[in-house]
Amino acid sequence: MEVRDYLRAVRRHWWIVLVTVMVALGVTTLVTVRAQPRYAASVTFFVTTPNQGVSEAYQGSIFMQQRVKSYVDLLQSDRLAQSVVARQPLGLTAEAVRGRIEAKTVPDTVLLHATVTDTDATRALRLTEAVATGFVDLVKQVETPPEGRTAPIKVEVIGGPRVGSTPVSPQPLRNYGVGTLVGLLLGVGLAILRIKLDTRLRDALSLQRVTGSPLLGEIPFDATARTEPLIVGEAANSPRAEAIRKLRTNLRFVDVHEPARVIAVTSALQGEGKTTTSCNLAIALAEAGWRVALVDADLRRPKVAEYLNLESSVGLTDVLVGDVQVGDVVQRWGDKSLLVLPSGSTPPNPSELLGSKAMADLLVVLRESADIVVIDTAPLGSVTDGVVVAVQADGALLVSQHGRTDRGQVSAAAHALQSVSVRLLGCVLNMAKLGKADVYRYETYKIEVPAARSRTSAAPTGAFLGPDRVADPTQELTRLRR
Repeated sequence: MEVRDYLRAVRRHWWIVLVTVMVALGVTTLVTVRAQPRYAASVTFFVTTPNQGVSEAYQGSIFMQQRVKSYVDLLQSDRLAQSVVARQPLGLTAEAVRGRIEAKTVPDTVLLHATVTDTDATRALRLTEAVATGFVDLVKQVETPPEGRTAPIKVEVIGGPRVGSTPVSPQPLRNYGVGTLVGLLLGVGLAILRIKLDTRLRDALSLQRVTGSPLLGEIPFDATARTEPLIVGEAANSPRAEAIRKLRTNLRFVDVHEPARVIAVTSALQGEGKTTTSCNLAIALAEAGWRVALVDADLRRPKVAEYLNLESSVGLTDVLVGDVQVGDVVQRWGDKSLLVLPSGSTPPNPSELLGSKAMADLLVVLRESADIVVIDTAPLGSVTDGVVVAVQADGALLVSQHGRTDRGQVSAAAHALQSVSVRLLGCVLNMAKLGKADVYRYETYKIEVPAARSRTSAAPTGAFLGPDRVADPTQELTRLRR
């Protein structure tokens, strides 16, 4: 991950950082309130060598500085603690006294500083006084030669003992500062860890990396899409509709030398928006003047007819088994050049039916009668129906939902298509989060959707048929069957 990825993780999961900081401050407050105030009493010792000549001053100073370092351990020794307990019977054990003493040297000097901390200021002072007296006597005993001569080292008290009037702990400001810093670091760590452990697709770049195909569209989240899934009426003038139109444009220029005329729209899982994408893509293509055939090949959970408010009792399955002709069941939707073939009755063997010769023949008929054929297929992660249909198409479009689909599932879906040499045209990220800047730009530049295109307007040229030839789709399909 790059620095930008870390910043994005913190911005996306800012609430984790906030909650962690609040918890850390709460714990800090609890510890600070419940902590007993502790007072510190201090004393300073000066270590010297008596009867030292001028010529020996330098060597003696170096000797004393080295000697003072060993006195730090002596100040915290059991022997001194036991002598303090004997001098000041304050109800403490030698171990408790030793734990209250801290000692340190002043660098490049022969000064030794000792601090005694206790929850009672008076007891801290009395302990310090006992430590000062006991330490001077202890050094004298340790340093005196056995012959009874004068000790070569002398320790004197030059500062203290004294005790502070305010407690040295707890320190609320310092505690809150440390608590905030710890909470911040922990929150950032948790946010980054969540990003690393979260295998769901969160951005378009991840979808491109997983599928190995270009991103053809990002359809933003729209709360009204659940009740109004189609980009018609008021929804035609929305960021979602504009994203579908952008998908339409990108899809037409995926490969200008070999344009895909039969497109299978699928997904890794059920409920990722493949059917609404199929319907809206077909509508957008029809609005641009293309003659479009929309086929509902999701025979297990068909939804196209429901979204388009069409009759679905007879359709694709009935054509494939030979009960009806395609021209008898294809339906025209609205006033656009859009032909819809519903799924029909539910068969017991969808995969075999979709992979039959009848399906291949039907796609030939639809390819000849329409500029573009959009096929809504079953999810790839559930059954093989989607792969069976995609093999017969010119290419497949893989739809994934933001924040729902796992990277492994999308990768498996893309591999399922590529393993049978299906041309993966690209991927679509559905229900993507649209930034405020994107919303502002769209609101600034959006225009009113024009009225329906006249059927006498210019039609696309080339091998495709124009929209002026959709007056009677049943008659057209009947002609092609001959």
